[in-house]
Amino acid sequence: MTLPRLLHTFVARLGVALLNFGVVWLTARYLGAAGRGQVSLFVTDMALSLLFIGLLGGSSLIYLAPRRSVWHLLLPALAWATVVCAAGSAGIWLWRGTGWAYAAHLFGVSWLQAGFSIVTLLLLGRRREQSFNYLNLAQAGLLTASLAAVFLGLQLRLVAVYWWASYLAYGLPLLAALLLLRRLPDRWQRQPGELRAVTRELAENSRGAHLANILSFLNYRLSYYFLAALAGAKAVGVLSVSVALAEAIWLIPRSAAQLQYVDVVHAADKQAQARALARTARLTLLATGAAVLGLALLPTALLVAVFGPEFGAARPLLALLAPGVLTFSLNMLLSSYFAGLAAYRTNNLATGAGLVMTLLASALLIPRFGAAGAALSASLSYVTSTAWLLLAFRRHTGIGLGQLLPGRADVAGLPRLLKSGALPADEEGARPAPPGEAAGRNPAQP
Repeated sequence: MTLPRLLHTFVARLGVALLNFGVVWLTARYLGAAGRGQVSLFVTDMALSLLFIGLLGGSSLIYLAPRRSVWHLLLPALAWATVVCAAGSAGIWLWRGTGWAYAAHLFGVSWLQAGFSIVTLLLLGRRREQSFNYLNLAQAGLLTASLAAVFLGLQLRLVAVYWWASYLAYGLPLLAALLLLRRLPDRWQRQPGELRAVTRELAENSRGAHLANILSFLNYRLSYYFLAALAGAKAVGVLSVSVALAEAIWLIPRSAAQLQYVDVVHAADKQAQARALARTARLTLLATGAAVLGLALLPTALLVAVFGPEFGAARPLLALLAPGVLTFSLNMLLSSYFAGLAAYRTNNLATGAGLVMTLLASALLIPRFGAAGAALSASLSYVTSTAWLLLAFRRHTGIGLGQLLPGRADVAGLPRLLKSGALPADEEGARPAPPGEAAGRNPAQP
């Protein structure tokens, strides 16, 4: 992994984060806390509707793209996405009593988002990282620009505006992504049983890989439903602003984790990637820690000025989320390493431990403390799942927590790093694994 490559991905993700912040600001400012809460619930419903799409796709598309024709992967992934979006939208309609119009928009936007995700992941699997980054920037930009045009230009302040803007924001980039996919040298090969074999391979890889994503979604957003039932959409709106600000910081570790996952998938020497992770983790924690500190120091007056008077209550929630956000940045790097090894059981167990903590903490804290309890339960969940992964990584590689935390040498080496533009593996920082912990051990058995 080179620094220019990492910076390109980081800048793209920063742009997406800023544009997403624009969406949060626009919906909070012009729809109020209740309207923002409704938008957050729609986004959460959409994520829930899409939850099982990765059982025949997801990150496994990146894993299999170098090995299979992208068209053989695209067809079963899109067909499964259609079934899941239809079933998910109908299920949410029946569960929450949202009405047919809401369910129809949920299906339409969910399907476009699913198609966009599938095609861009195939491009990323073929190491078209710049295309992947630019397409995601275009999607976020279209959504922000569309909302701004309607809210500010047409002076129309309705939650339904978000639905129509989403059609445009996902539809046009999906068409562009398909055109880029068509430029790849892959062709449809009509060989007997080929599509069936690819579908079976995709399903086998996806089941283990996506279970962690399902559990992660529950960790991230289950508290929204608890809070909505106990305190209403307004409380969800305030919490969602805090979460959006806190999770924006994750663009730093997500940028590193995205590139690291692709590198591990393509690498012959997996242990060298573990040593590289140690170096990357320390630098990532330095940058993330600085961002978390800045977030924790945001004054209440600034939140009120930016989002409106109802959102001053988001300030204490940020302080409760900060420790978990910093800890989870390390989780992203560790989980991407195990995913690159197809060691899905390790990630699933870690995320499952976090989910148990989410359920326990939400049941105990949200009824008593409301949104503050939801924020605290999120931090406790993040710390729990990260601790599990740290133990698994230590057993597998011999690299412990002390070698992943930044020190003075990392700070002193920043000028040299910026000059060289390389992120070398930390040969001195990773000691050999003790007996029984060699690199050849199956990491799926922690």
